[in-house]
Amino acid sequence: MRKLERSIVAVLLGLLAAPVLAQTTVLSAARIHTMDTARPLARAMAFDASGRILALGDADELQARYPQARRLDVGSATVVPGLIDAHAHVGGLGFAMLGADLVGTASKAEIIERLRAKAAQLKPGEWLLGNGWDQNDWPQQSFPTAAELDAVFPDRPVWLSRVDGHAGWANSAAMRAVPRDLAGNWQPDGGMIQRDAAGKPNGIFIDNAMLLVEHARPAPDEATSERALALGMQAAVEHGLTGVHDAGITLAELRRYQRLADRGQMPLRIYAMADGNSDALESLCRNGLYRHPSGRLQMRAVKLYADGALGSRGAAMLEDYSDDHGNRGLLVMSADELAVASAKAKRCGVQVATHAIGDRGNRLALDTYAHALGADVAGDHRWRVEHAQILAPADLARFAQLHVIASMQPTHATSDMPWAQERVGAQRIVGAYAWRQLRDSGARLAFGSDFPVESVDPRLGLYSAVSRADGEGKPAGGWMPQEKLTAFEALRGFTLDAAYAGFGENELGSLAPGKRADFVVLAEDPLAVPDARLRTLDVRATYVDGKPVYEAGKAASAAAP
Repeated sequence: MRKLERSIVAVLLGLLAAPVLAQTTVLSAARIHTMDTARPLARAMAFDASGRILALGDADELQARYPQARRLDVGSATVVPGLIDAHAHVGGLGFAMLGADLVGTASKAEIIERLRAKAAQLKPGEWLLGNGWDQNDWPQQSFPTAAELDAVFPDRPVWLSRVDGHAGWANSAAMRAVPRDLAGNWQPDGGMIQRDAAGKPNGIFIDNAMLLVEHARPAPDEATSERALALGMQAAVEHGLTGVHDAGITLAELRRYQRLADRGQMPLRIYAMADGNSDALESLCRNGLYRHPSGRLQMRAVKLYADGALGSRGAAMLEDYSDDHGNRGLLVMSADELAVASAKAKRCGVQVATHAIGDRGNRLALDTYAHALGADVAGDHRWRVEHAQILAPADLARFAQLHVIASMQPTHATSDMPWAQERVGAQRIVGAYAWRQLRDSGARLAFGSDFPVESVDPRLGLYSAVSRADGEGKPAGGWMPQEKLTAFEALRGFTLDAAYAGFGENELGSLAPGKRADFVVLAEDPLAVPDARLRTLDVRATYVDGKPVYEAGKAASAAAP
């Protein structure tokens, strides 16, 4: 009788367990780089229907442990944790995709050609918008003027954002839309209107001056704004990204994300930063840190600005630009404004991430942090400096000392290297894009792209980090090769360290039991291929919460949380 009872109990337990087991997936691959020190390499991973990792090990072992699990064999492919872009602009990418693409244009003539093609698709009087021009790529590396646009578009407003987003090029029709007289010798705080000898604006607006034109152009409707976010997110997952730190969004944009998350239309995780000392930060202070129930959206940080960009000579420097004497760049926020916003964020328990590119901008950010954090500097604040491009030697060690994360973008170095030393000179360049120096000092590096300033493709970031070279492998041996990282260090910057920068390392950034099943299936091993292959590694699939959000050759679909 007892034997029969035991048999009945065993059958019942099996029936109860069957649905659970049936919901389990066992993935097998040639190799799984977990980024988990407890088990850095595996060949199989089990995860449940909710997208939580159950176990890692060998395929036979996990198949025996979960006999009724669904099998997912990716063959000779390599699996890595989901890649996280620690600094990007999702909506900016989406809007760039909707406007004229000027990235890679080699001359003003090529820009005009692309603008003509885009204008043919627009309604009469509709603004012609574009993104991505870079005068440093032209034969004559001087800023363009409104006159060059006026010759082709005398009546249609044209507004074109420079590749770094820190300068804009307008035609006369766009400038006429600005309600304020742009002539004279006045300048907006934290910005510059370039003018001719007669005091008339020549069409170039730098940093905060761009807002004059931005506020004059018709705002996109909600449907278009949502579409921009959707386009940006889809482009991200197609390149292996499972998370993006969206560096500076308004409260209105957070609401758009929330609507998308409510509808299950977010294919990846967004770690949003409030845009400056504005209504989004005020909301965090009033209502507390935000996290959507899906786990796909949160906001607990604020993005501040110390200075502008190097390419447009708006980065704040301690001494004059080497190629522009008398110019030391711009402070986008004053020291007092930065101090007030940082202190407010600290009171509200909000992480601070400050854009700083020049050595003066970086020093200001570090000084502000040291003062605002005070005795709490050694705590788990995870305050960040975004870009940290040009550092005075004395400031390199301060990142580790202040427990400040260096949130950097490897492709910025390889994009800027043709002209960066000309900007800052031979002495200051030794503290530029200093990944190895910062890492060896004990600072944590979180990697991103700053898309659409750079490509959304994290493979290019991995390649830049290990090679310090362009797509053709030049210069031979890499630019400032002493700053190179290993492939493992580069991958860690896009996984575990990026997750840490967003307070997510307990759930993301590595593959371990209890964590989210966010991962990428690559055709080859990024830790074993030649450096040049990193640029073109096939992304076969991107998974978030154990569900595919991108599969090569299949139609796009945002996997519901």
